[in-house]
Amino acid sequence: MKRNVIITLLLSFILIQAHAQQMLTLEEALTTTLSNNFNILLAKNDNKIDIENTSLGSAGMLPAVTGTFSRSNSIQNSRQVRNDGQVQQISNAKNDNMSYGVNLNWTVFDGFGMFARRDRFKEIQRQGEAEIKFEVISQLSEVIATYYGLVQQKRLLNALDTTITLSQYRVTLAENRLEIGKGSKLDLLNAKVDLNTDQTNLLRQRESFQNTKTYLNQLMTRDLGIDFQVEDEMKLDTDLKLGDLIQIADQQNPQVQLALINRRVAELNLKAVKAERYPKIGLNTGYNWNESHSSLGFSTENKNKGLNYGVTASLNIFNGFIQNRNERIAKFQVQSTEIQIQQQKQSIQAQVRTLFQTYITNIELADVEKKNEELAKENLNITMDKFRIGTITTLEVRTAQLNYINAMTRSYTAQYDAKVSEIRLKELTGETY
Repeated sequence: MKRNVIITLLLSFILIQAHAQQMLTLEEALTTTLSNNFNILLAKNDNKIDIENTSLGSAGMLPAVTGTFSRSNSIQNSRQVRNDGQVQQISNAKNDNMSYGVNLNWTVFDGFGMFARRDRFKEIQRQGEAEIKFEVISQLSEVIATYYGLVQQKRLLNALDTTITLSQYRVTLAENRLEIGKGSKLDLLNAKVDLNTDQTNLLRQRESFQNTKTYLNQLMTRDLGIDFQVEDEMKLDTDLKLGDLIQIADQQNPQVQLALINRRVAELNLKAVKAERYPKIGLNTGYNWNESHSSLGFSTENKNKGLNYGVTASLNIFNGFIQNRNERIAKFQVQSTEIQIQQQKQSIQAQVRTLFQTYITNIELADVEKKNEELAKENLNITMDKFRIGTITTLEVRTAQLNYINAMTRSYTAQYDAKVSEIRLKELTGETY
């Protein structure tokens, strides 16, 4: 009996502490996740890289300006014989040469390939934005599902706490009846066993509750040891329509959007490949300085500086049919993206239809189980009234008690399952919460 009292006091203390914990609303959880979640931050950082790559320079549309400098020195033994037969010879002749300058090279036409590359970079940037949206929706959906999982578990904890209160009452009543000679020790032992069972169930449920809190803290990317409480309400959206969900998913689902962007990228890649058939025209100019010194020769010093400029042009006439092969491959890639779009849309539609049927079933189950919960509660109240006046056995009381807790468990589970189906449906439609 002393052990039961200690456990009861411990559970009561835990429940009192729970009420003193900070209340975490769903909106706060979502806001924290948007600010801190690692996956979202990584997706945003990848998109910043895409933005940096989307520039005229990356597409090859701007000139390249380079500065050059070189200097060389040598010490040589030199011997020269002139046309008139005169011989000049010198040992350890020193020679040096220095040059420096600024040069500009600019491809002004490459068959419009530079424009295709620029547009492809823009599409890759859009791809990154779609990936951010996909990651945001995925992470927020998981947070919402986890949050309402805590709401469900909190309700189960309250239900188990109610069951323990009833079991404690049975123990007290059995002890009183045994003392006045109207009860049996068997009834008392059964009541204590049932109380211990309920306390064990409560402790295990509390363990699950705390572990789920840790997981939610992980999703929010904050201190895993932060304790908190969640709200009690779990409102269901019962107005979802299959036709509307399919239509919205076809237009807004991030995976479908990614497939569409991939097709556009493949089309631009084909355009860039075809550009190789056109001539490439480039301009070049520069201003350079040269200075050299020699110990032997017709001139011992030479200096010059000046501007140079010119134009270059090249045309791929034949490269072993590689150009034709590259174009065929690029066309096949475009065809593949078309197939992937249709595949992705069908996959999303199948998921929406399956989840919607689950959603409808769970909504109906939630309604049925709610009624069962009310009936089980009424049955328990009647049973407890009869138990107080001693007209039924403890076994009947325990049966009514278990029926009530099981009815509440099924009711809360059905509501949670319906909520999860609703969350996953909205996730497929690309809605942000």
